[in-house]
Formats: sequence, C-alpha cells, structure tokens
Amino acid sequence: MTVTLNEIKAAAERIKPYIHRTPVLTNESLNQKVGSQVFMKCENLQKVGAFKFRGASNAVWSLTDEEAERGVVTHSSGNHAQALALAARMHGIPAYIVMPNNAPQVKKDAVAGYGGRITFCEPTLEARETTMDRIRLDTGATVVHPYNNEQVIAGQGTAALELLEDVPDLDVIIAPVGGGGLLSGTSIAAAGIKKGIRVIAAEPELADDAFRSMQAGNIILSVNPKTIADGLLTSLGTLTFPVIQERVEQIVTVSEAGIIDSMKFIWERAKIIIEPSAATVIAVLWEKKIDLAGLKVGVILSGGNVDLNKLPWQ
Repeated sequence: MTVTLNEIKAAAERIKPYIHRTPVLTNESLNQKVGSQVFMKCENLQKVGAFKFRGASNAVWSLTDEEAERGVVTHSSGNHAQALALAARMHGIPAYIVMPNNAPQVKKDAVAGYGGRITFCEPTLEARETTMDRIRLDTGATVVHPYNNEQVIAGQGTAALELLEDVPDLDVIIAPVGGGGLLSGTSIAAAGIKKGIRVIAAEPELADDAFRSMQAGNIILSVNPKTIADGLLTSLGTLTFPVIQERVEQIVTVSEAGIIDSMKFIWERAKIIIEPSAATVIAVLWEKKIDLAGLKVGVILSGGNVDLNKLPWQ
C-alpha cells in the first residue's frame, strides 16, 4: 500500500473517537519576531503529549480481530512506546514494548503507567530488534514500527489534515523530521488537499542525516547524534524517504541555540510548553535561513514532553 490522501482521511475517521483534535494557535509576538503569520498546530496537547498517538491509534484500530487478540509489539524508548501502550490499552489488547535498559526512568514509568508490558534489553539497535523479534515469535503480536509503517504514516498525516481544515489558505507547512513518519504523512496530506502548497522540514544541524540523505539521493544513517532535540535522532525509513524525496521542498537545518531560543520564546510569550524537537519548526522561522516573510505558515508542534529538571537553558 502506498499511503494516499484517501488513506489519511480514512485514518482520521478511524481515530477520531480516541484522539484529541488539537487546537491551532497564533501569537502576535511570534508573528512580529519572524515576519510571517504563524499558525501552530499544537500536538504537544495530544494524548501522551505528542503526535505519535495518531499513528499508533491508526495502527491499533486497523488490526483485524484475530491480530488484535495477539496484541502489538514495538521497540522504543520514547513517545511511540507511550502512544502504542495507551492505544492498545484503549482497545483492550496487549502491547509489548522493548525498551533499552538505560531509558530515562520517567519514560519507563510512563509506558508502564499506560499498561505496556516492558521487556528491557541492552541499548543497541541489534538488541532491541532481536528482543522484539523473539517476542513477536512467542506471542504472534503485530509489529508496529515507530515510522516505517503505512498505518502509522497515514495516522500522522491527520495532523496536517486538521490544520488545513482550520486554516485552508496556508502557503507553507513546516514539520520536524527524525524518522520521517510525521513529515511524509504531512507532505501527502498537504499536496493532496492544496495544490502548490510548500512543505518544508526542520532538522537539527547536529543530527542532519535527513538533510544529507536528500543531498545524496539515498538514506544516510544517523550515527550517535548529539542534539537536545532527542525526538529527532532516528534515521529515515525505507517507506518515508521516497515520499520526502518526492514531496518535500527542502530540509532546513537549525542550530542548537536557535532551538533553545525559540523554545524559550514560545514558553514565555505563547505560554505553550513544547519540547526541543517541536521547537525546530519555530527555529526555521527564527533563524531566517529561508525567506518566508509575509507568508501564512503552518507549523506542527510535534510534542511537549520535557524533563522539567533538565531544561536546555538551565
């Protein structure tokens, strides 16, 4: 299945009873600062505090009865783990979550709190994948990858669908890019709804594998990046990369200082708590690396899960 606008619309109907339709907010101080009209799609106010709940919900509610009985499995230490655990609990099915043993306690607690059945493993990709595969063979659970999964991509695309319903005359949409689930879903929805709309990605300079992949024409893996935008550390997937190549105008990299400054500005002026990964989209406007002056710009604030004891400006 290639994800289309119709799949995204079907996902929107499927997950409507379970997700929040998040607000689109504006802030005059921000508009003046960046010289554009900015419309913020607040996925930081989504269940589990991130857009990930959309894709996880669509994957879970797309299962057949037989598949649902056996549950779902994934490996994740972050928002996807929480999202899948909660979606599975709401559907009344088991969620097996493989987490690295060095995952932050707050994330372990959150996944357990949402009913995820956690198996810990060594903090390597190989350990995560082999542990997940063993659980899949033991339980028959369906693997739900955090981004390289059609149902997940279609679910993530519903955020842009809602944004364009609320603000149909946008010129540009900016979304962050890590594994590319949100960005590819956003680009499919945007192009399908409004011909000629520009889709731009935001990526930290210190984790610029998607930017380099676009330049090279093939996926360049992310190797141990050191950025405060901890939700954007993963490499692009085989499903997401071709969509991004075809539909995304460009990937703009932003500095750590730009991420921190714009994150702090949104906290202080807009009174919205966003995490560093979400702040990358504001940083694109903030650093003015591309000219978006006077345009109507939609930005997807991807999440708001922040460790309040480790704020980047402390």
